[in-house]
Amino acid sequence: MASMEDAHVYKLLTDDQWRAAEASGVTDVPIDREDGYVHFSTAEQVGETAAKYFSGLKDVRLVRFPVDRLPPLKWETSRGGQLFPHLYGRLQIAKADAVWRLARGEDGAPVMPEDMNDEPD
Repeated sequence: MASMEDAHVYKLLTDDQWRAAEASGVTDVPIDREDGYVHFSTAEQVGETAAKYFSGLKDVRLVRFPVDRLPPLKWETSRGGQLFPHLYGRLQIAKADAVWRLARGEDGAPVMPEDMNDEPD
């Protein structure tokens, strides 16, 4: 169960969105612009988010952010009544502590890495 006690939150980006964020220093994703906040998922939610919004896409990145490196997050009810972490502000890509290029499963959905919850070296 997702909670405000989670140490990390996750952001999915296409390869183009990742490269643009590396160049500018901040993410700029259409759904975030439209909704007025940066969408994150918890470790428990990110697989479903990937399947729902990123199936069939090549070159999807999973970016992990330690909650304590970010401005305060607002936890709001969203899909299925779950609380999702949102950031009302700009997301600086330098705050990430890990990034993975995701493989696609047989169903076309991105596959989450086994080590996504491991602490960085």
